[in-house]
Amino acid sequence: MAQSKDFQKRVYPLPVYNFQVTLGGTAMSFVEVSGIAVEYETVTYRHGLSFAEGEQIQSFHFDSFVPVTLRRGTILGSEPLALHSWLQQRDLRSLEVSLCDEAGLPQISWRIAKALPVRLDAPCFDAGASEVSIERLELRARGVSLVEH
Repeated sequence: MAQSKDFQKRVYPLPVYNFQVTLGGTAMSFVEVSGIAVEYETVTYRHGLSFAEGEQIQSFHFDSFVPVTLRRGTILGSEPLALHSWLQQRDLRSLEVSLCDEAGLPQISWRIAKALPVRLDAPCFDAGASEVSIERLELRARGVSLVEH
């Protein structure tokens, strides 16, 4: 028996290929986004009776910057110097990566309050290859939150 579309939306995971990126309020196309994470530091506490009672562990949330990588094709019609300009300006911007449904509507988003570019890699130049030009932007991101639409 075939399952309804609504049932599939509730039960099956969303495909990762259908996402959109908004950088400082501007929608941009990227082929890959990786490294978005929230980390908690832990401390293991050992006291005099740890051998009998066991150790204790504490978790602390230090809002530190984590590395995030974005890859994008070099397209002349979509401001090819935008990422380079941002790198030169050295300002913090907000970033949102939204996972979309089949209609392109955001379903869940990872919002980053502060993102700072630290490295922009040019594409690999190889006269014997027929690959597309992909540039890589490395960010440091802080203030990651998850939002359901």
